[in-house]
Amino acid sequence: MQMRKTLYRVLERSHRTDQAGRIVDLALIALIAVNVVSVTLETVDWIYADYKTLFDFIEIVSVAVFSVEYLLRVWSCVEKDPDKPAFSQRLQYMMSPLALIDLLAFAPFYLSFFFVMDLRFLRVLRLLRIFKLTRYSSAMIMLLDVFREEANAFLAGMFILFVLLVLSASGAYLVEHDVQPEKFGSIPDAMWWAVATLTTLGYGDVTPITPLGKLFGACVAVTGIGMAALPAGILASGMADQLRRKREALADQYRAALEDGVIDTDEAHELEEYRKNLGLSKLLATEILKDQQKSALSHKLSFCPNCGEDLTRYH
Repeated sequence: MQMRKTLYRVLERSHRTDQAGRIVDLALIALIAVNVVSVTLETVDWIYADYKTLFDFIEIVSVAVFSVEYLLRVWSCVEKDPDKPAFSQRLQYMMSPLALIDLLAFAPFYLSFFFVMDLRFLRVLRLLRIFKLTRYSSAMIMLLDVFREEANAFLAGMFILFVLLVLSASGAYLVEHDVQPEKFGSIPDAMWWAVATLTTLGYGDVTPITPLGKLFGACVAVTGIGMAALPAGILASGMADQLRRKREALADQYRAALEDGVIDTDEAHELEEYRKNLGLSKLLATEILKDQQKSALSHKLSFCPNCGEDLTRYH
């Protein structure tokens, strides 16, 4: 269906090359921004009382737009691979992270008709609409990719942190519960101190006072510094790997475009769209292009243009 193909091209960022797609992008981003500001201001009682009608109008319009957007995305997603069954494609799309974020943007509104929900809790759920911006941010998409690819490493780090949390709380309980029974009277009570110390926050509301407790606390604090650096290191490594692969992907596209020795207007336009989708800067793309042009020139000079003989063997 032509209409479904057009909707898919307009709604899906990877196929958004026309003016309509950019307009839809900007409109949805503006609506999300208005929602975030609206929900934030609603928490100020006097502002909410004076502009309740406006806030309600924004909510109704937003829910209507987000609902229609979600249904259209589900309906048109089959155009990604028309040869596959429509039902399985739609189900797979609905289970994807971005689709779940889209659903979360308006689902609480409808659930409030069937369940009694606290207004403050509902406001917080509505504030989660800010995650819809993930769809329009290459950096956020890359971050989600890193979390997905490094999930095992993050889970391993969380497991180690949990083990250290239990051991730290147990040790603090053993050395401090006699002198501070109100703060270290049990292992669950000591866990608050263990969390604050391992995460290097150190609020100071609960601290060891015995010499052995202070020594143990110092060891836990030093261990916490390493634990705080562990997920940061995993994230930094994953981000660097993602960026390296994006650079290599763009370099491959430039290399393919330079096979005939020149990049024409259509190829330049396609490469620019590809660069935007990857989220790489123009400066970086220019450097990659120059490297590929030098490489192509060097390769060309290494072979005889008439017979194709390798000239480097004479050097």
